[in-house]
Amino acid sequence: MSVLRWKSFEENEDRPEKPRRYGVTEMRGPHYTLLTQNVLQDIFESMGQFVDGLKFSGGSHSLMSKDFIKEVTNMAHQHDIYVSTGDWAEHLLHRGPSAFREYVEECKHLGFDTIELNVGSLEVPEETLLRFVHLIKSGGLKAKPQFAVKFNKSDIPVGGDRAFGAYIVPRPRSSEFVEDVDLLIRRAERCLEAGADMIMIDADDVCKYADSVRADIIAKVIGRLGLEKTMFEASNPRTSEWFIKQYGPKVNLYVDHSQVMDLECLRGHNLGKNHASVLGSSYFLF
Repeated sequence: MSVLRWKSFEENEDRPEKPRRYGVTEMRGPHYTLLTQNVLQDIFESMGQFVDGLKFSGGSHSLMSKDFIKEVTNMAHQHDIYVSTGDWAEHLLHRGPSAFREYVEECKHLGFDTIELNVGSLEVPEETLLRFVHLIKSGGLKAKPQFAVKFNKSDIPVGGDRAFGAYIVPRPRSSEFVEDVDLLIRRAERCLEAGADMIMIDADDVCKYADSVRADIIAKVIGRLGLEKTMFEASNPRTSEWFIKQYGPKVNLYVDHSQVMDLECLRGHNLGKNHASVLGSSYFLF
């Protein structure tokens, strides 16, 4: 089936064709809504050129049959779309030290290309997190740690000692959460040094709503980690519009499947200068 090439990018936008290292659009898969194979096939055939990745959010793949998952991953690969797990690895830790290695092998067998590690949910020491990154990479998959800005107070080193590899005496877990962007960036840098391919930034407390975006945090994260190595969750079209206006079409965003077409219109700035005009320009496709 041929795909209608209804838009093109200007040369000065410098956003390549797939597979892309930047300007990546990762789409939320089955989780909040039930996406059948037919629905996913329709999305891939109509918008596959604009979708770089498909993510099974919230460990949803654990509730599906292996045959269904393989069919979906194969379908995605036919459209040059990578497939990522959601935050599920933390549920395996109680099974013992070999459970994570087995998880990596199972993900590879099912056709996943990327394993996401929700750092907040894992609640493991930093060296264990880095070991997980190594295990994913040694298994031939890509690693994508996910970070949130809010940290448990007991996770923050005392005395200002943040040297790489420095031993900090563990403190009892605290229910008090604090904001420490420098700690997030330092941990993310270590993950990248260990071989992580992308750092995902959770929308909560950073960019969940367009009228309360923490531009200072986003600028600091991108400034330290680089635009190519960071991906931000955009919870709604207005947040996507903010990112494109601030950082251009090269920014990597994770969006709901219903936002893919609007986001692509925003990346091609010649189609509209604001979200209202973007919406108007894309309705005829449905």
